Amino acid sequence: MEIRILGAHNIETKTTGSTCLLIDDILAVDAGALTSSLTIAQQQNLKAVLLTHQHYDHTKDIPVLGMNFFVLKASLEIYTTQQVYDVLTTHLLNNVVFPNWAERPPEKPVFHFNIVEAGKAVSVAGYSVLPVPVNHAVPTVGYEITSFDGKKVFITADTGPGLEDCWKQINPNLIIAEMTMLNDIEGPRKAGHLSPQLLEKELESFREMKGYLPQVVLYHLDPLAEETVKEEIREVEKALSIKIRLGYEGMRIKV
Repeated sequence: MEIRILGAHNIETKTTGSTCLLIDDILAVDAGALTSSLTIAQQQNLKAVLLTHQHYDHTKDIPVLGMNFFVLKASLEIYTTQQVYDVLTTHLLNNVVFPNWAERPPEKPVFHFNIVEAGKAVSVAGYSVLPVPVNHAVPTVGYEITSFDGKKVFITADTGPGLEDCWKQINPNLIIAEMTMLNDIEGPRKAGHLSPQLLEKELESFREMKGYLPQVVLYHLDPLAEETVKEEIREVEKALSIKIRLGYEGMRIKV
């Protein structure tokens, strides 16, 4: 399994993209930097897109992706929760802001939405995908994705602390974890995000429960605070005796 980070940040600039991951060139997780990072030929390789929650930085390329596939006379599978589907078709794919690609063209809609339920694994493009609830400001699922050879990655999506129930359900070789807040910022729990100190506690909980720690890569980074995050993460590495990598646009991770 190879994971390519298309968007590693929570702010979009010339050099940073909103959250988006690509697995083996065919399975995307979130769509914050999907169309802007891939050529048309690369987009045609996509088999499915998993959406974690409704926030715009995770879904914003879905309407444009639909337009591209419409022009290509192609279709694409989208997997997400009922709430995200409802929000998308009410506010983005609503035939006002953008066409509803779940209905157009009538003879063969561009998007086929598949509704996932937390705790119920589904088969997606040859992978086993387990949606797991996490603690964000809106209902959100992370995904544990298992390849045909048994390699597992867990993508947390946006989440705050309190992941004990989540850890019980997964056994990944790699965790791609969000990292949005600094240690001295008030309110990461309320905002549904992690800071380095909060991440340390969550990883300690994982190790106590599972007896090991997988590889850890961070994403959803704030580019304006990234240097400070690096310093604070070094303390987490020392405390846990592990290596934690900060993700970046174009990063490739082998599992």
